[in-house]
Amino acid sequence: MARSLRLNEDLVEAISLAHDLGHTPFGHAGQDALNACMTDWGGFEHNLQSLRVVDVLELRYPQFDGLNLSFETREGILKHCSLHHAGMLNAAEPGGPGQRFLLRQQPSLEAQLCNLADEIAYNAHDIDDGVRSGLITMDQLRDIPLFDRYRTQALVDHPQLREPGGHRRLLYDAIRRMLSAQVYDVINATQNALEQYRPCHVDDVRGMPVLVRFGESMRKESQDLKRFLFHNLYRHRCVVQTTDLAKQVVRDLFALYVEQPQEMKPAFACRAVANGADRGLGARVVADFIAGMTDRYASSEHERLTGTRLLG
Repeated sequence: MARSLRLNEDLVEAISLAHDLGHTPFGHAGQDALNACMTDWGGFEHNLQSLRVVDVLELRYPQFDGLNLSFETREGILKHCSLHHAGMLNAAEPGGPGQRFLLRQQPSLEAQLCNLADEIAYNAHDIDDGVRSGLITMDQLRDIPLFDRYRTQALVDHPQLREPGGHRRLLYDAIRRMLSAQVYDVINATQNALEQYRPCHVDDVRGMPVLVRFGESMRKESQDLKRFLFHNLYRHRCVVQTTDLAKQVVRDLFALYVEQPQEMKPAFACRAVANGADRGLGARVVADFIAGMTDRYASSEHERLTGTRLLG
C-alpha cells in the first residue's frame, strides 16, 4: 500500500515492526491488569510502552540508551495515548511525539497507513483463529457481507471446496480475497482523498481529516465485521474465562516481583534494587519486565513462583 501511494516505505516498515513492542503477555487482558497494578505509579499503556522500549529499554549503543530513532518513527509508533500521558511526554520533550494528541492533530500519512493496515490484519487473523478454534463458525460468518461475498466467490471458482476436506482451504481463500479487496479499497479511497485535499507538507496532513481511509461502503462493512467479532469472539464465554485467568497471572506476577525483585532476570533485578526505597521506580521496572514476556513465559513463571498452573 505504501508503494502504491508513494509513501515512505522504510518509515512504514519501521512503524509496523515496532508499534506492538510494548504489548504485554495476553494482549489487552494483560494490559488492563498491568494498568490496574500500576495505578499509583502512572498506569500502563502498551503504545506508550512501545515508545519506551525503543527510547529507553533497548541497550544497543555505548553512548546512549534506546535506538535513536527518528521523530517520524517514534510518533508513528505512538498510535494511541491518553491526554494525561501525552502531557507528561510533552513536558519531558516539548514538541515531541506526545504533542499531536494535545493539539488533536493527525499523524503522518505513513502512521495513518500503519494504523489502518493493523486493523485489517488483526480482523483477518481473528477470523482465522476464531474459526479454527471452533469459537465461531463459517455459518455464522455468512451473516457478514464483507466475508461472505468472498466466501461465495471462492466457491464459484473452486466448487470442490464445498467438500468437508475443503473447509480449511475455503477459509483461507475467502480471507485472502477479503484482504486483497480491503487493500485495494484503501489505495483507491486514499488516492481520492489526497486528490481532494492536496496536502503539500506533513503539517498540512496534521490539520486535515484522516486521509488514509476505506471507501464509505468498505468502512461500514469493516465496522460490521468488528462488531461481529466483538460480540461473538472477544466476548465468547471461553475467551472471557481465559481472559480472567490471564489477568490473574499478571496480577500475581506483579505482586510477587515487587516483593521479591530478585526473582526477575538479573538485569531487571539489578535495576529494581538500584532504585532502593522508591516503590514507583521499582514498580516500573517490574512492569517493564512483565510487558516484555510472551504468553508462554508468563504462564511458566507464574507456575514456577506460585506452584499453580492456570493456563496452557
